[in-house]
Amino acid sequence: MDPGKNQSLFKDKPIKILLAKPGIDGHDRGILVLAKAFRDAGMEVIYVGLLPTPEEVVDTAINEDVDVVALSLLNGAHMTVFKKVADLMREKGVRDIAIVGGGTIPDADKPKLEKLGITGNYGPGTPIAEIINHITERAAEIRKLKATGE
Repeated sequence: MDPGKNQSLFKDKPIKILLAKPGIDGHDRGILVLAKAFRDAGMEVIYVGLLPTPEEVVDTAINEDVDVVALSLLNGAHMTVFKKVADLMREKGVRDIAIVGGGTIPDADKPKLEKLGITGNYGPGTPIAEIINHITERAAEIRKLKATGE
């Protein structure tokens, strides 16, 4: 991705991203590193902390009017918990918030998550620049969607 390609979309309003570790997962070192990297990349970061329910994640995302929700799990419950977040977003009619995932996600589960609209699904060791580029692309898609009202 060309980093300058979507620059005008974020000139007046930085990407607003909500980071969450829903479900039972107390391993937060990785998400804290990402929170700092996203902030350093100019994003407005909201971290809801450990153990929020999927309902809390969705309600916070809506109330804070975020561009992107970034979910992280290392406990193997991603197919249940990430799906619940995506289902709740659909139930509430939310189409203008992107969902990205990460954690210890087997390759076989990644296409299933993609079908749910959860993209990225990066694991430990993924270069931070790759994750930031992906989030920037998804946020650009969302901003364009909001601008056109589709």
